Amino acid sequence: MRLYRRANRDGNPRQLTSEAPAYPYGLARCYDDVGVELDDVWSTFSGTVEHFQHELRELVLRPVQTNEVGRSAALVGGFLLVAQQTGLPLHLLELGSCAGLNLLWDHFRYEAAGVAWGEATSPVRLCPHYEGAPPPFGVDAAVVERRGCDAAPVDPRSEEGRLTLRSYVWPDQRERIQRLESAWSLVERLPPVPVDRASADAWLVDQLGRPASSVATVVFHSIVMQYLTRRARERVEKTIARRGRLASRSAPLAWLRMEPAGETYHVRLTLWPGGRDALIATAGEHGSPVRWLAGAAHDR
Repeated sequence: MRLYRRANRDGNPRQLTSEAPAYPYGLARCYDDVGVELDDVWSTFSGTVEHFQHELRELVLRPVQTNEVGRSAALVGGFLLVAQQTGLPLHLLELGSCAGLNLLWDHFRYEAAGVAWGEATSPVRLCPHYEGAPPPFGVDAAVVERRGCDAAPVDPRSEEGRLTLRSYVWPDQRERIQRLESAWSLVERLPPVPVDRASADAWLVDQLGRPASSVATVVFHSIVMQYLTRRARERVEKTIARRGRLASRSAPLAWLRMEPAGETYHVRLTLWPGGRDALIATAGEHGSPVRWLAGAAHDR
C-alpha cells in the first residue's frame, strides 16, 4: 500500500501503457480473495520488489511499528487490578507507544461470556477468547493522565501515519485491520494523546522523577523490550525498581508488561509499595486468547 501511494500520490489510478509497468497496481490485485493464479502472485510480487528496490531498501530500515490494540484485552485486567488494589485513579506511562492507541484502553469495550467492561458505544470492541475466568470486569477505573514515548512516533490522525500503521498488519488479517480502523475512528473523537520522541530509558527517568501523589502511576508496555538495547533494558528495570522503593500508599507504582515467554506471552504485574510480582495472564501475540491467572499460585 505504501508503494501504491508513492506511485500515485493524488489517490487516482493512472492510465497504464505498455511503457508503464503495472506495479504496484497488479500487486494490490493479488490480495483479493479470488481470481488470481499462484504464478501471477509470485511474478507480480518479485517484479514489484525489483521495480521498487531503491525505495524498499529505505523502508526496511525503519523500526517496526505495530500498534496492536488487541493487546489491550490482555492488559486490561492489570489496569483493573491496580485500580482495585490502590483505590486511586491511574496515571499511565507507556514505553514504545507507537501511535499511542493502547493508551486509550479505557475507551475500548471488552466483552466476555456474560460480562463486559467499558463504553457500550465504543467503536473498538474487543471480544477475545478468555480461557477460564475473565479479568475483574466488575472494577471501576479512572485514568487522569496518559503519556507515552517512542523512538519514532506515528501520528494516527494523519494519512501518512495511518498508512504506516496499516502497512505493518498482514493483509489477510482482516480482523486486525478492522480493529485498527475502529481505533482511528475513536482517535478522532478524543483529545490527542502525547507521545514523545525519546528513548524509553531516558524518558522514564524524566517521567518518574516527577512527584505523583494521589494517583497510581502505571508504567506499561507490550512486546517492546526485545527492541531495546541490553543497556536500555537494564536502565528501565533499575529506574522502575528505584522509584518503586520510594512508593507509598498515596503514591503507588505499578509495572505492567506483556512480553514474550517462549511460545506464548506473559502478562506480569509488579505493584509497590511491597514490590509483589505476579504472572496475571498469558496471551497470544495480538491479545487473544487470554488466560486470566490472577488469584492462582503464579507469583514469582
